[in-house]
Amino acid sequence: MGEIGGSGWLVLFIAGLWLAIAAAVLVIAARRIREARSVIAAARSMASLLEVSPARPLIARPDGTVEMDSRLVRELGLKGPVRTWSDLGGEQFGFDLAALDEIQQAVRSASLSGGGVELQAKVAGSDRVLEIRGAPAPAPEPAGTMLLWLSDTSTAEAERSKLDLRIHQTESALDSLTHLIEAAPFPMWYRGPDLRLGLVNRAFVEAVEAKDAGDVIARSIELIDAPGSDSARASAQAAIESGKFHYRMQPATIRGERRMMRIVNVPLPTGAVAGFAIDVQDLEDARAELARHVQSQRDLADRMTAGTVQFDGDRNVSFFNQPFAVMAQLDPEWLAESPEFDRVLERMRERNRVPEVRDFPVWKAERREWFTSPQEVIEEDWILPDGDHLRIVAQPLPDGGLRMFFEDRTEQVRLASARDTLLRVRAATFDNLFEAISVFASDGRLYLWNKRFQDVWDLEEERLTEHPRVDELVPAMARKLVNPTAAAQIREMVRHTTNERQPASGHISLTDGRHFEFAAVPLPDGNALFTMVDVTDSTRIQEALRERATALEQADRVKTDFVANVSYELRTPLTSIGGFAEMLAGGYAGKLAPAAADYVSAILEAVDRLSKLIDDVLALTQGDVSGIALEKERVDLGGLCRMAVETVQVRAKEKEQKLEVDVAPTTGFVFGDVRRLRESIEHVLNNAIAYTDRKGRVRLEATGDEANAVIRVVDNGIGISKQDLPRVFERFDRINETGVRGEAALGLGLPLTRQFLEAHGGAVELDSRKGKGTTVTLTIPRGSR
Repeated sequence: MGEIGGSGWLVLFIAGLWLAIAAAVLVIAARRIREARSVIAAARSMASLLEVSPARPLIARPDGTVEMDSRLVRELGLKGPVRTWSDLGGEQFGFDLAALDEIQQAVRSASLSGGGVELQAKVAGSDRVLEIRGAPAPAPEPAGTMLLWLSDTSTAEAERSKLDLRIHQTESALDSLTHLIEAAPFPMWYRGPDLRLGLVNRAFVEAVEAKDAGDVIARSIELIDAPGSDSARASAQAAIESGKFHYRMQPATIRGERRMMRIVNVPLPTGAVAGFAIDVQDLEDARAELARHVQSQRDLADRMTAGTVQFDGDRNVSFFNQPFAVMAQLDPEWLAESPEFDRVLERMRERNRVPEVRDFPVWKAERREWFTSPQEVIEEDWILPDGDHLRIVAQPLPDGGLRMFFEDRTEQVRLASARDTLLRVRAATFDNLFEAISVFASDGRLYLWNKRFQDVWDLEEERLTEHPRVDELVPAMARKLVNPTAAAQIREMVRHTTNERQPASGHISLTDGRHFEFAAVPLPDGNALFTMVDVTDSTRIQEALRERATALEQADRVKTDFVANVSYELRTPLTSIGGFAEMLAGGYAGKLAPAAADYVSAILEAVDRLSKLIDDVLALTQGDVSGIALEKERVDLGGLCRMAVETVQVRAKEKEQKLEVDVAPTTGFVFGDVRRLRESIEHVLNNAIAYTDRKGRVRLEATGDEANAVIRVVDNGIGISKQDLPRVFERFDRINETGVRGEAALGLGLPLTRQFLEAHGGAVELDSRKGKGTTVTLTIPRGSR
């Protein structure tokens, strides 16, 4: 080390210095390499970005030369190299000349002023539009050089045009909507996020009776002013929270009138709320009226004789009336559960209320098609297994449902069958009747006739089938009549009956010696029935009967006269017998032995009874001829009844009968002949005692009202058979019964009673059953003096 000299150390120093310098250079070189690589990468990245950029560069220098991207050359459709502005324009490529001139002017102005370029230019031969934006180019380009960026905005421009158009349309629609909202006939409003009113329409202002919309907003006047959850803000808040339309029904005072409103709040994306209110008062009234109408229709349907059932769109029962439940024999509670159409038919089939068919599923499917049938009305007749006939009317409904009506025509079918039978029977009966029958219509034409009518007038069948008028039949009738003018009488009678609806009758004689009674009777249908009965034999019989009646009347008159004369003739000896008997009883011939006195008493009793019978016979015969003379006076009927009972009490005791009396206070008084009335009551009582067995019961009941007094005598005697009842009031006729004697046996009591009562204007009624007893009712008018 010591051997090295100063020059050596200098060499070493220089070598170390160069080594340090080399190391520094290497470090710098490495850094520069890294920077170069970074720049190259950035350049490549920028080139990639430039390649994919929608804008293409163009450099315009002050000397008029241009430099542009190759891709831009292709997009502009240029051919060959581009060096100057003139290379950028043409009719089929590049920019059109007007656009190119505008670009040059803009670039020139910008290069002088140092400003930017912003314009649009149209590509020649196409609808493409390029947007040009530029600024002075950066160094190292010389001053005045402009860097332009060209981007194709054709699509964007079209979208912008569409957007402009849409914005314009939206503005127009918004303006129209604003006018529409303002002109809306119902209140509308807008609330901000704070739920305060921000906009109202004119209908809102009028509804709350404010000055204008500003007044409503300034005073926060609500359409619905209700507290708590029913307030307008609460409804708007509910719409915001739910994010859906919020509906509610609430009454409001609109122009001083209480109305039902439907409030709708609509949440908006901005947190605001729009709303409107519709007056549904009329709708509610109509709904209520409809509900009442539907209820009344259902009530009416329940009162109808026809059954009604309705199915909804799901084919379930939605309504039925009681007659349907009865006809279908279905439980109303089961029907109220809304069963399906098929189940209803199946249940009806179980109860034999549908026709018997070979394939029930197919039959049911065919009826199911009624829901979608294009026919408005479907009619069908069902003949049920039990013989009932149902007429079915089905009506498809617009909502997909079906309405069905069930009419029980069983009776109608039976009546129609009976009517057809009756018509056949009538036709057969008409032709076999003894009477000649014809029916004339209201216009006088012959409508119906029988064989007898045709034979009587000797008319041809062909002529009758033409239904001639009665005028046309008159000549044929006149030829058969003894008095031809009677045919005109028949014609007028038919006219009178058909027009004035009054019956008529008459008698005609035919030239063959037959006699007919004819009659015309109006029929309910406006026609007239003309009948002719052959009375030839009956006429002869009537004449014979008339002669016999005359003879009987004469014989009866002779009998009556004989009875009256005999009665008068009997009075003289009877009076003598009674007189002498009274003298004997009085001791004029000396005192009589006890046995003789009994005999005289028996004579006097027999004279009294015979005298009474003669008086009754005379009264009965004279009353028939000249009537009964009454001596009217005020008669106490109650006392009279008691007196009559005392009179017959002896006879009742003889037969050990129980004689009862019940005189009501309402019996009162009458004005009449006291003797005749007492005799009438006694006659009835005597008859009751006579026709009642031993130990029987006879009861007299007396009552009355303002107009009449009623006396009823009831016994439990042998009674009178039904065939003998018509004879009980005939004179001198009696019912033969063992043990019956006295006037009852002679048949005088009841005829005299009826004669006396009818003379007073009253009546006698008798009700009796064989073996059950008899009730005789005397009705006596109160009368007047």
